[in-house]
Amino acid sequence: MRIDELSREVETVSSLYAERNGIDRTNEWFMLKLHEEVGELTQAYLARAGQARDKGRTDIQLEEDFRAELADVFAQVLLIARRFNVDLAGEVDRKWLVWRPTQ
Repeated sequence: MRIDELSREVETVSSLYAERNGIDRTNEWFMLKLHEEVGELTQAYLARAGQARDKGRTDIQLEEDFRAELADVFAQVLLIARRFNVDLAGEVDRKWLVWRPTQ
């Protein structure tokens, strides 16, 4: 799936979630939600790395938690890029891929 297609799908899910839960997805909400998701990713990483309580979860469950939280952060970044009309693939190309070694 291409990043623009994925972005549309994530937007559909986020919009439905917000509607069902009475959430006003303001600019501030998008940024604060990203912050929340990064915090949850950090918590999952620390538990996975043995640096925080595992809350009785197995290694497999801790790995699943980490992967799920990483997906949440990625999805929220997609939503922010969409909200502010940022061509995320283009910006990655401009900012990161310009440093690719020449052949």
